Amino acid sequence: MLDAQSTSSSAIQLDNIHLRLSSDAGEVNILRGINVDIKRGETIGLVGPSGSGKTSMLMVVAGLERPTEGTVRVAGNDITHFNEDKLALFRREHTGIVFQNFHLVPTMTALENVALPLEFAGRTHAFEAAREQLAAVGLDHRLEHYPGQLSGGEQQRVALARAFVTEPTILLADEPTGNLDGKTGETVMELLFDLHHRKGTTLLLITHAPELAKRCSRTLTMADGHIVADETVS
Repeated sequence: MLDAQSTSSSAIQLDNIHLRLSSDAGEVNILRGINVDIKRGETIGLVGPSGSGKTSMLMVVAGLERPTEGTVRVAGNDITHFNEDKLALFRREHTGIVFQNFHLVPTMTALENVALPLEFAGRTHAFEAAREQLAAVGLDHRLEHYPGQLSGGEQQRVALARAFVTEPTILLADEPTGNLDGKTGETVMELLFDLHHRKGTTLLLITHAPELAKRCSRTLTMADGHIVADETVS
């Protein structure tokens, strides 16, 4: 079990996390007693074979999947039993999430997509901040384009800008370069690590790319719903 006294220096704590889901074949054990403590400002590469539980663990950290058993602490808050409204507010204040498949709103322009979380938060100057963030990812010439008018790499950069615009303390990314060519993928990763260096953001990155995992300060390896290795990268 994790020591509660470590909370102040921790960005993410998972204490005995189990996740069991129902299927036609019966109950499936997805996560099987995950214990991990990620300190503020760490960069974590989460690796392992497909089906090992990596995305499920990230979804639990994000509050998008509720564990069957155990305690989830993020940014010093026990979010295990937060209701959906409270979780949404918490994510908006603390967490940025980048998915492999972008999840942009197709009927909104790039600018509108990036401004959206700031508008939900009632922030002033949402569109000004969105413009600045899109410029930071090299898309100031694509502000009024819709997702369907953008390449895959451009859509992923819009998704990054949307995740960055709230200046999250924690950034969760699920294979953020998985659908991109090598050059574009490298650009996206530079943007992720630049945010970490500028803001001290804690990064939790799911990846199958060994070169990306090596850029992180620590690597967690999952297999069959367990963390089977926890290594500091030299």
